Amino acid sequence: MKFTINWLKTHLSTDASNAEIIDTLTMIGLEVEEVIDQAKILENFTIAKVIEAKKHPNADKLQILLVDDGKGGKPTKVVCGAPNAKTGMMGVFAATGIYIPGSDFTLKKGNIRGEESNGMMCSEKELLLSDDHDGIIELPDDAPLGVKYVDYMKIDDVMIDVAITPNRGDCASVFGIARDLSATGIGNLKDEPIKAIPASAGETTTSIELRFDDEKEPACPLFAGRLIKNIKNVSSPNWLQQRLRDIGLRPINALVDITNFITYDRGRPLHVFDADKLKGTLHARMGKQGEKLEALDNKSYKIDETMCVIADDSGAIGLGGIMGGTSTSSDENTTNVLLECAWFDPINIAKTGRKTGINSDARYRFERYVDPSSTRDGIELATKLILEICGGEACEIKIAGEKLPSEKIISFPLAEIERLTGLKISYAEIKVILTRLGFWLSGSGEIVKIAVPTWRPDIEQKADIVEEVMRMVGVDKIPVEPLPALSGVAKKMLTPSQNNRRLARRALATRGLKEAITYSFISQTDAKLFGGGDKSLRLANAIANDMSDMRPSLLPSLLRAASRNINRGFSDGAIFEVGQIFLDDSEMGQKNYASAIRYGSAKINGAGRHWQSKVEKLDVYDIKADLAAMFDVLGQDIEKAQIIAEPAIWAHPGRSAKVQLGPKNILGHFGEIHPSILAKFDLEGPIVAFEANLDALPKPRKKATKSKPPIVLSDLMALKRDFAFVLDKDIAGANIIKAAKNANKAMISQVNIFDVFEGGSLDKDKKSIAIEVIIQPKDKTLTDEEIEIISAAIIKAVEKATGAILRS
Repeated sequence: MKFTINWLKTHLSTDASNAEIIDTLTMIGLEVEEVIDQAKILENFTIAKVIEAKKHPNADKLQILLVDDGKGGKPTKVVCGAPNAKTGMMGVFAATGIYIPGSDFTLKKGNIRGEESNGMMCSEKELLLSDDHDGIIELPDDAPLGVKYVDYMKIDDVMIDVAITPNRGDCASVFGIARDLSATGIGNLKDEPIKAIPASAGETTTSIELRFDDEKEPACPLFAGRLIKNIKNVSSPNWLQQRLRDIGLRPINALVDITNFITYDRGRPLHVFDADKLKGTLHARMGKQGEKLEALDNKSYKIDETMCVIADDSGAIGLGGIMGGTSTSSDENTTNVLLECAWFDPINIAKTGRKTGINSDARYRFERYVDPSSTRDGIELATKLILEICGGEACEIKIAGEKLPSEKIISFPLAEIERLTGLKISYAEIKVILTRLGFWLSGSGEIVKIAVPTWRPDIEQKADIVEEVMRMVGVDKIPVEPLPALSGVAKKMLTPSQNNRRLARRALATRGLKEAITYSFISQTDAKLFGGGDKSLRLANAIANDMSDMRPSLLPSLLRAASRNINRGFSDGAIFEVGQIFLDDSEMGQKNYASAIRYGSAKINGAGRHWQSKVEKLDVYDIKADLAAMFDVLGQDIEKAQIIAEPAIWAHPGRSAKVQLGPKNILGHFGEIHPSILAKFDLEGPIVAFEANLDALPKPRKKATKSKPPIVLSDLMALKRDFAFVLDKDIAGANIIKAAKNANKAMISQVNIFDVFEGGSLDKDKKSIAIEVIIQPKDKTLTDEEIEIISAAIIKAVEKATGAILRS
């Protein structure tokens, strides 16, 4: 929504500086996206005269101009492609070295088709005055030579562009923005009533009707029109043209300019029909299959039965609330006009706009909701301007429908403001703020009645009223209080799934990994690499080609992030994400996962490249340690789970594993990313990763009624015994560790593998694994005989579990 400070001040009486106004806009939720000081941007452009225009010798569509810039020197040679450039014309000149804002470049001396060019004669688009680029600016013959263009046109304004959220259609107008600002106390709203214009031409014979099958919920509940006779569609006055130019609109003629002005000034779109071109009764109805509209943007649009159209007896002549048609448009020969002002259903407007792809100022406002009570005021204001500028006689206003939304009353406890925001505000201040915003308050006790204005359909409940007061007082005034720790009763507010996600994030962040938050959509190519790509998970209306499928894994997005980081010089990293994946389109196919990757030299507690230490390559045990640490925080000991040498679809065989609690409950996978996968992401290995299904974790058991005795460290010295076993190559070392531990759980505190050997005197299909077993006596020092019994139990348990034999 674009407007200028001077335009704003026609509705707001204020002494505030431009900076104060801009800051206040952002504070009340109208985010300022751009501020353009037009005088400063255009200060170097001057008025010049074309003293000669001749054809370029080497190009049919170019001319060579000799331009007098009024500085008294030799004429400047300019190569120009504008079709309206001619000898004797006055225009706007830019010398070399001047920045051209509309084209975003600094003008340099050039050579175009063999001819030197030392400047530019400018169009309105190049000066950000409008989108007109059909020719260069042509000024009156008496324009003062050499004078700054901004001084001649009196351009001294500041243009502001604010972002309007979909629920704030009331601020899609200069008047609406002024009303919001007035509620902050920065100024006073000039809310003068719009006077009714007498019908000097009496009643009109033109009929206006609504023709909808659904009379309860029509796409156009209110349709009004007024015939104005004997007008002259002249050029708009300078003030009106300047208003439009200031926000980038090109003046066309008085009738079009008036409707554009009211659209921006009051947020009330209107349309002007050439009454002499209408055939029969003007009416609003739903479209018919096969109908077409030749629209004012010189494009043809197919109409269907879901679209609301404005029509006469010849057929559709406009898309209701979006754009009119060329068959009934006004031009310089128009003498009788039918001024149409209606209220359209926002949902229908939005759907029609998406189908046709039309982005008009009318659509922008109607799909955000236009105040239905402004229909009559809109016609009266437009009538006033038309009569002042074009002359003529107005007929009576004809209205079909008159269906307006019922008044909305909210019972509001004044204490709700402090409860939700912490702000302590008196009733008098609350009343002033809401009254300036257009609300009506009744009552003086703890609970008051508040009537919501017709232009605020977004106000539906007590919290909405609190928000209105809060944003006018200032979000920066809300007292800052720390949130209580998430413990005790607060923890019970989280579901087990929510708590698992919270704990997983904390555990991985503690390990030094950085959290990434990515889209749930990935490309079909990436999805297929990780087991997805099914049609049921493809988006019907994807916003981009690389966001076409719901993700079957978190890893593709993490790998894309790693690729971007590496390309930007960040070659080492460890990142994770906790989020949802989609295995199918059923409810059960949506799972909560935690995934992480390490790449470069991002080993656990590693310092990267350093002269005192050698950089070690990442391996599978780095990422396994991350997974184990996360499981530990989540109450799952990875040592008690089964680790099976079965790679995931993305993993390197032999350098990855599956973690499970039985064959049907798979907790996740970890390992190196397969080189063929890495190549698809333009990455080089090794990169290690894990993915864990948080939903598959066992629910925490209820606490026992009797607490376990505390762990007491033994005073007795631990014993270490080494064993070496020969076994088949395909048997995992974890099986030996598990078997050795189970040989005597009471005495054996730890088992570690310290050597793996293949080759030499061993058979090709055999390997040797050496383990260190730590035996921790509890009550007394063990005798040699007791130690031998434990050792024999270890050997027997390993031989039985793995088929290994003790290496001699």
